[in-house]
Amino acid sequence: MAKIRLLRPLAVAAAGVVLLATGAANAAAADQGTPSAPVPDTAAVLAALQTTMNAGAPGAFAVIRDHGDPGLDRSLTVGKADLDGTPMNADWRFRVGSNSKMFASVLVMQLAEQGLIDLDKPLRDYLPAGTLPDAWTMTGRQVMEHRAGIYDHTNDLLEQAGEETTAAFEARIRTNVYDPRDLVAISVKHGIQYPPGTKYSYSNTDFVLMGLAVENLTGRPYADVLKDRILEPLGLRHTSFVVPDDEIRGAHVTGYLTNDDRTKPLLDSTQQTASWLWAAGGVTSSAEDLDTFLTALVAGSAGGLVSDDSLKQMSAALPTPTAKISYGLGLRRISLSCGDVYGHGGIVQGYQTQSFTAPDGHRTVVVFANASNNGAVTQGLMGALEPAFCGKKPATAAPRTNLRSAVPGAVPGSTIPRSTIPDTTIPAVEDSRI
Repeated sequence: MAKIRLLRPLAVAAAGVVLLATGAANAAAADQGTPSAPVPDTAAVLAALQTTMNAGAPGAFAVIRDHGDPGLDRSLTVGKADLDGTPMNADWRFRVGSNSKMFASVLVMQLAEQGLIDLDKPLRDYLPAGTLPDAWTMTGRQVMEHRAGIYDHTNDLLEQAGEETTAAFEARIRTNVYDPRDLVAISVKHGIQYPPGTKYSYSNTDFVLMGLAVENLTGRPYADVLKDRILEPLGLRHTSFVVPDDEIRGAHVTGYLTNDDRTKPLLDSTQQTASWLWAAGGVTSSAEDLDTFLTALVAGSAGGLVSDDSLKQMSAALPTPTAKISYGLGLRRISLSCGDVYGHGGIVQGYQTQSFTAPDGHRTVVVFANASNNGAVTQGLMGALEPAFCGKKPATAAPRTNLRSAVPGAVPGSTIPRSTIPDTTIPAVEDSRI
């Protein structure tokens, strides 16, 4: 790939160095015989998956791949792949939702490396004429960071006040086919939400715009560019982008949309066009393929997807309003007790996925459940990441009877103050509906 020509503010560029620097440090430690990663806490991961089932998901799975020690690989399943009773299968395909944004980001960075787009110039210059108003000067970088002030068009397509979630799905989502430019038009009519670059606000429209930029700059359909630049080079045989076809190709998990009234049955939402999300959420894939993709991505130039410099930019994550969550260029960073991990989450009707990797790619984790419109399911999946990456929590000191409760705020039955016990809870991120 051609050398990238973009300029970065020094502070943000320095932040991005952390990803590659961490990988180099871990590799050096491994050469000296230091264990590359903690042993996954299988019991805690299974407990988190069970939490998702208790919250209403028919089934769930976690796939852990350790590229430094295959003996630490885990494939854990609970529950059912469908309501007919088929056991959950971690090898099957599913809709990945907003994990699709990572794929779109890679395509954009490749085009930037070729000099076809400058992410620090107005994005409108790289879009079909008239897509954005002339006065809208937000840059491609701000759009990819969700800091452009672009209204999320999905707010207008999801349920309205007093409307049942499943009714909205059937009325405007399942079979509807939207032109991506019409989705952007829905957003534009709301105007700029805040001065670009001044705050973070997640918007699916941001990556509809990036998909349109990919098409405009290459002169080819988005699906073809994705196939030629990512899917075929990496051998992702279980990954596809077939919007607006409503079928998932190959063996797949059935997805279920939860009614707002929990006494009503789950709605099979597997068949849907995904047109309302397009490049922002239309990919279908498998845990195996997501592992391959993430591992290649964080390898930088050696992985064949993006250059080392592009990876630095993607991983230069800035804070979001959600604790422990930062966001770069289509790449989310979560801070766990054992360090940062990079990837994305995705929720689309019937499916929830969290896909993350360690900075050096030595371990990836994909956790999944086949139910949506259920925040407790989302939180259960988020709870599987910490034990999957970091292993068991450190044992606390045995309580001493004569000092019990001597410290204000101490945990009952322990001499350890609450404030000294790390909070390893990972909050459900703000894009939990999509």
